[in-house]
Amino acid sequence: MKKIFNILLLFAGLAATSQQTPADPQEKSILITNAFLHIGDGTTLENGALGFVRGKITYVGTAPNNAEYDVRIDAQGKHLYPGFIAMNATLGLAEVDAVRATRDDDELGDFLPHVRTAIAYDAESKIVESMRPNGVLLAQITPRGGQISGSSSVMQLDAWNWEDALIKSDEGIHLNWPNPYSRGRWWLGEDPALKANKNYQPSLEKIKSFFENAKVYSPSQVPVHLPYQAMKGLFNGTKTLYIHAEDEKQIVDGISYLKGLGIDKLVLVGANEALHQIEFIKSHNIPVIASRPHRLPDSEDEDVKGSFKLAAKLTEAGITVSIDVSGSMERMYTRNLPFYAGSFAAYGIDKEMALQMITSNAAKILGLDAQLGTLEVGKDATLFLSKGDALDIRTNQLEKAWIAGRDLSLETHQTELWKRYSKKYSGSK
Repeated sequence: MKKIFNILLLFAGLAATSQQTPADPQEKSILITNAFLHIGDGTTLENGALGFVRGKITYVGTAPNNAEYDVRIDAQGKHLYPGFIAMNATLGLAEVDAVRATRDDDELGDFLPHVRTAIAYDAESKIVESMRPNGVLLAQITPRGGQISGSSSVMQLDAWNWEDALIKSDEGIHLNWPNPYSRGRWWLGEDPALKANKNYQPSLEKIKSFFENAKVYSPSQVPVHLPYQAMKGLFNGTKTLYIHAEDEKQIVDGISYLKGLGIDKLVLVGANEALHQIEFIKSHNIPVIASRPHRLPDSEDEDVKGSFKLAAKLTEAGITVSIDVSGSMERMYTRNLPFYAGSFAAYGIDKEMALQMITSNAAKILGLDAQLGTLEVGKDATLFLSKGDALDIRTNQLEKAWIAGRDLSLETHQTELWKRYSKKYSGSK
């Protein structure tokens, strides 16, 4: 009897911690009318209409389509957006930072390109569920740690399991370029001043040795070397190498070496000091996933608002820019992605260009721009309807959201608590 009771408790606990049941495939065709369409490519359409059938957009125009649709939604001037895409996220890879057993974003070892985030992704995460009410419907799930952290995959955020969630598998490998400078640990009595990192050159030699061995590795080699095998896509152009670098010297050294090695598909992640090397980055045609604006300056003499101005200056130079969500409490704060874009817009970027950073630009970087990122005929109906400007925390109020035409639930543990305590303090029972 005690054993049965324990099993019942286990299932009760699972029910309490699991997320909303994923939506069913679209059956009825839908036409949304009288909406303010944010296409995602920098353009807008007032009093527009959009129709989608079996998960694909079939109509975008200024007047209702004459075709018959099963369901018509009068948006009454509300705002229609493509689903937002979070870049360099660890959603679904950890649930409670203080509980080691729930953290699966890092593995032991320094060179792990064969480690795949796709199979570690937890579609039942409550944190994943909490993204959807802010319009974050897709994410690049990225590993952490080591010199080469592993391979990232793109997931949609309403699924039964990782297989259902998968949009693009193992699309890129993530390299953490070593920092040429270091600071002493003041809490141990060391000098906190910035100085040359004595481990920089030894770390570079290890990276160069690994990359050069991977380049000459033969897939027919026996026994199979899994890390080298995972790297082959970087040299034949089927995978992207994401180089995580913030310091100016990191950026120059990393890009120069990797380009010289023949790796063409490079993306710079973080790039806090990219402003000092804009022409260099542009000359190599490298997109930048810029650090989120809500962070402290990296150095004593940095402009305190420099983090807010970074995206505008990179965009003005003609560089494709998206937003990096990593940092303090990154999984929970990923839901703030639209407000990061809104903050960048407040410091020099046109609002629709800021929107591009988390829609079409992100899709281009991921190689998914033929499928996602804009409201265009033929693309997936991954979109949402907001009462107001979705980049403004005050007016980002979603009424409906769809992933590939599937009508999503916008209920989460947080919305349930909000309703519960709203009743308590309103005096109603």
